[in-house]
Amino acid sequence: MGGQGRVTVLVADDHPLYRDGITRAVKARPDLELVGEAKDGRDALVLIGELVPDVAVVDINMPSLSGIQVVTALSDVQSPTRVLVLTAYTDSDRVYDALAAGARGYLLKDVDRRTICDAITRVARGRTVFSPDLHDGIADQIRAHRHDPRPRLTPREREILTLAAEGRSAPEIARILFLSPSTIKTHLSNIYDKLEVNDRAAAVAKALREGVLQ
Repeated sequence: MGGQGRVTVLVADDHPLYRDGITRAVKARPDLELVGEAKDGRDALVLIGELVPDVAVVDINMPSLSGIQVVTALSDVQSPTRVLVLTAYTDSDRVYDALAAGARGYLLKDVDRRTICDAITRVARGRTVFSPDLHDGIADQIRAHRHDPRPRLTPREREILTLAAEGRSAPEIARILFLSPSTIKTHLSNIYDKLEVNDRAAAVAKALREGVLQ
């Protein structure tokens, strides 16, 4: 927590006017403390690593790294920062991927500033928050994944396997995703276990065959 027990907040959004609106709302709340803002995913990831805010409010569609990629990268390093995703997208696949990657909240951008600030405080306390309009879609996704016979890969695992399918080496994938080669190798090992294969070529072939990768 920041000074006087306030929740420290970083805001990341590539739209200046929207970002300014959120930062103003955070600054106006006595229980919140704005510690940084970022205009793209890469800056957000760097600043979160440096500032370690209690909550990062992140747009899902940003240049350099998407909001889901930021969430996944933070989960990879077990960052204590909790992420609240803000977006205009309502499709249930994107919501499911964000929550599966480790996001603690998913709000639509049409909610008012007070709702966003209230959500920040709830996320800081360990609660999971998402817009009421998304409840049915999330429930449908959970049911669909429960009955889906295909192997379940996390968003990060799908991302790594996609890069592997393009012929990228583990060090290359690590550079692209801002991770260590050892972390990539660990993910690849987990992918092999889930797909019940022993090497990269077999993993890519099975993932394509079963529709895990498009």
